[in-house]
Amino acid sequence: MSRIRPLLTVQPCRGLVDEKFQISVKYLPPKQEVTLHSLLQSEDNNYWEAFGYYVSDAKGAVKVAEDASVGGTYEGIEAMGLLWSMRPEPGSKPGLRLRKENVESPVVVQISVYKGHLSQGFRKQVALACSTVERWYMAPGVQRVDVTDPEVRGTLFLPPGPGPFPAVLDIWGGSGGLVEYRSALLASHGFASMTLEYMPYEGRKSDVNMAYFEKAFGFLQEHFLVDSKSVALLGLSFGCNVCLSMAVYSEVVQVCISRCSLQTHKIHVDEKNRTIMKGILLPVPTDPNLKTEIKCPLLFIIGLDDENWPVAESMEDMQKMMEEAGNSHLLTALSYPGAGHLIEIPYTPHCRTMTLLWGGRTKPHADAQEHSWGEIIEFLQKHLYSGMDPEPLSRM
Repeated sequence: MSRIRPLLTVQPCRGLVDEKFQISVKYLPPKQEVTLHSLLQSEDNNYWEAFGYYVSDAKGAVKVAEDASVGGTYEGIEAMGLLWSMRPEPGSKPGLRLRKENVESPVVVQISVYKGHLSQGFRKQVALACSTVERWYMAPGVQRVDVTDPEVRGTLFLPPGPGPFPAVLDIWGGSGGLVEYRSALLASHGFASMTLEYMPYEGRKSDVNMAYFEKAFGFLQEHFLVDSKSVALLGLSFGCNVCLSMAVYSEVVQVCISRCSLQTHKIHVDEKNRTIMKGILLPVPTDPNLKTEIKCPLLFIIGLDDENWPVAESMEDMQKMMEEAGNSHLLTALSYPGAGHLIEIPYTPHCRTMTLLWGGRTKPHADAQEHSWGEIIEFLQKHLYSGMDPEPLSRM
């Protein structure tokens, strides 16, 4: 009599990228050592993988949300470890960063289970069982709209429904290009979100000036599906410079979220030729004439292992400055030990270094991404919905 083949299931098999899933395997032999493995091919044709070591229970089952991984790219009880601990396959070129370009298609992940505890060569092995998972940035009904205004370069994402919606102007860092995936996910949570291009990229000009950002803010604010009184800024890395500058010097900003900030003066290179900018703008200026007030709600997020910016000193200075101005009630400050510079979407791989050393350790960085994203959504709902109930999240 033939033995029942192992069965691997993932629920939900189709969901948003910030949505948790449940992985389970059954019909294994009792106390069987197995490796659970995840694999995806990025849009630039690189392979990313993660794996965890498990031992089936007396009934021949493994439940990733309840059972501990005893080794691999992550350890312990980690329901989403097969995603956040992903790394380029051995032999890949160094300095890769996993970023979604076409947000109208899903991230496709293959989850497999193998006999024994393996560490490499997975694509050459025969799996006991497999399942394919789709991870989406755009929920059903979200619209992607190319911005055609000749003075603004961006993409607008609109939630399903009649509106008007609270809105977010999404400003990325200095790498350039039009990065859409965070705005797409914000729209999936009920916010109209416009991601903005402003750095020089592929021959396009730079627009790093207040007039350009105010023009973009006004464009979003005046859109017929946007609640003009409920528009926020969200910045990452250099984008925080922009957000904080607008919060200080522009009269149009009402809500600001910053993930790391400050401009650059001093640059250092380590023994591996990685650029480190953590010592920039230190010491923090103490001259009160060089400081000014922020008078809008501000969520300030930092990773304490950031090797790119002096974020701890910046946060301390910001807290002191706002307290002295009587505005400490407007500041929400979140700091994460072990997290690096690029605190992004939950369950996405940690990027520690490219040409720059961003810093961070994989597990605490993953925890920071998961927690801070929930805080961002809650902060936006609190300050933008003005007493209205948020629209329910569209499920896949």
